[in-house]
Amino acid sequence: MRAGAEEKAFDFIRNVALFRDLSDADIAGLAAVCRETTFSKGSVVFAEGDRADCLYIISQGGVEVWKDYYGMRPDLLAVHDKGHLFGEMALIDDLPRSATVVTRTRVRAFSVSRDDFHEILRGNSSIALSLLRSLSAIVRRSNEVFVQGLRDRNMELLRANEELKAAQDELLRSERLSNLGKLSSLVFHDIRNPVSIVRGYAEMALLHRDEPERIRKYAAGIMKEVDRLNRFVEELLDYSRGEIRLSLSIVSLPQFFDKAREALRDSLERAGVALEIRGECPEPVIFDEERMLRVFINLCDNSRKAMPSGGQISVTAEQGDSVLLLTFRDTGIGMSAEVLSRVFEPFYSVSGRGGSGLGLVIVKNVVESHGGSLAIRSEVGRGTEITIRLPLRG
Repeated sequence: MRAGAEEKAFDFIRNVALFRDLSDADIAGLAAVCRETTFSKGSVVFAEGDRADCLYIISQGGVEVWKDYYGMRPDLLAVHDKGHLFGEMALIDDLPRSATVVTRTRVRAFSVSRDDFHEILRGNSSIALSLLRSLSAIVRRSNEVFVQGLRDRNMELLRANEELKAAQDELLRSERLSNLGKLSSLVFHDIRNPVSIVRGYAEMALLHRDEPERIRKYAAGIMKEVDRLNRFVEELLDYSRGEIRLSLSIVSLPQFFDKAREALRDSLERAGVALEIRGECPEPVIFDEERMLRVFINLCDNSRKAMPSGGQISVTAEQGDSVLLLTFRDTGIGMSAEVLSRVFEPFYSVSGRGGSGLGLVIVKNVVESHGGSLAIRSEVGRGTEITIRLPLRG
């Protein structure tokens, strides 16, 4: 970037609320990779499904974020104006754009490319923390839009009851919006803990800034909570899209199980729950590693919540000629027939220990997207057994 343009980007970013806690060096590094772009009123900045190649910071004007913009029933998700970021979500999860962004006015914005963005996140925890704040703000704004939309359309439903066909159409839409409203309210619950922990680590790092070992420890804690938050955001994205877009890769099962142990270690230790994984699986398999890791974590988290006084989770892995069999058993309180019949309903939860109620929904969707199947057996006081069958791909 030319010196004058870089200075302009620096001056603007310095006054953006999201970045006010960053040092001049951090801001200079961000300004150095910014490119200024202009869009006329009514322009589509990017469309849902496009490849995510950059994020934007608005310096003038405003944009609207739409879901199903070109469909029969588009939904306005958010409105962003000067000083706001947009387009960073798809860069975080490396998936296509999940929404369409349209300019409300003439817009000037600074853009940061995918490669530069990833390099900044890898090397700078301060900017990563600022990005977390941006994600939190996005969730808050989306919640306001969803709740207002729910109220407005519920009023439409009351008026539409005069005609049977109109009432049926509105009931279907109301059910969809009701789920979105529940999702919005649950987002705050599940996002609060990791964000609070990240803030705690950041505050401790400031207190011990001259102690490299402690700083590394706190940075590792921050990254772990960011990963946890990212998994949660990915689950919400999968649920909101209504489909799973797999990213298949060759996976070593022993290494996969090591990742699962590490991700679950702290929460299981605090709960007094032991995790045992058995099975000789020397042959690599092909599946979406990140999503199957979420399946593993969700199932073990459910078992942990079912064992308030501690217990045992046993995971058995077996490789056949054409199938991978994963069996999860716990020594928890088990489920009644009524609860068992509703476990795949979105937002349904009886644990009383937090959670979005989407855990088993996501598990089922991921397994079925791989062409697999899932079976649950449970009895009150006898624990729960969940069996996953995944086809082995050649």
